[in-house]
Amino acid sequence: MNLPLPRPEWPSPTEIDPAGLPRPSDVAFPGTREPDGWLDALARDQLFVWSDFLPVATVDALRDEVYALRDTARLEQARIGRAGERQRDRSTRGDWIHWLDGASPAQQAFMARLDEIRLQGSRSLIPGLFETESHFALYPPGTHYARHVDAFQAGNCRRLSLVFYLNRHWRERDGGQLAIYDRDGCEIRRIQPRAGTLVMFLSQTVPHAVLPTRRWRASIASWMRIRDLSGPLASLDRF
Repeated sequence: MNLPLPRPEWPSPTEIDPAGLPRPSDVAFPGTREPDGWLDALARDQLFVWSDFLPVATVDALRDEVYALRDTARLEQARIGRAGERQRDRSTRGDWIHWLDGASPAQQAFMARLDEIRLQGSRSLIPGLFETESHFALYPPGTHYARHVDAFQAGNCRRLSLVFYLNRHWRERDGGQLAIYDRDGCEIRRIQPRAGTLVMFLSQTVPHAVLPTRRWRASIASWMRIRDLSGPLASLDRF
């Protein structure tokens, strides 16, 4: 059973943006053209940052959805671990989530765009990508996600991780950056979680963390998977 979110602590979405700044619908991204050479860059660096991934109207609609889910207590506190060992641990992971199911036009547009990436990635970089799973992730102020690798454990079929950000007017002092580490645990890069930015990285080899955030931080986390031939029901673990 999902735990209800503590209603008195949830500010309205309009409180996310500083006073005096334009409404999200009044701001447009420059464009959504596919960057040249993104697959080559991903293969070389194991990570690629794609700005202006979706039109502003779609980003705004997705952002409105996650806050509507928050305000109606339809988010679930995220868990760590696998299958029967999954547990909630706010000291490690503090986000609240809701799996995407294509229930809105904005979700459908996002999922269709990811499917284009999956097809290109399967042809040119990671053969066998056949499925994408995605969920909204909303971090309350003061929360984080400790350093981890998305597909470290045996049997995990995730191969390409993607994070799409929905946060307007994000400033460096707001925290919540995506920190990227090398295999020795040294931080090598920080990425601001600004609206419209998509980050892609290899699930098995890129340690990363969400640094403590000082504002509500909204995103969509996605993973592209290969088939799990060891167990036909393994892909149901997320439920």
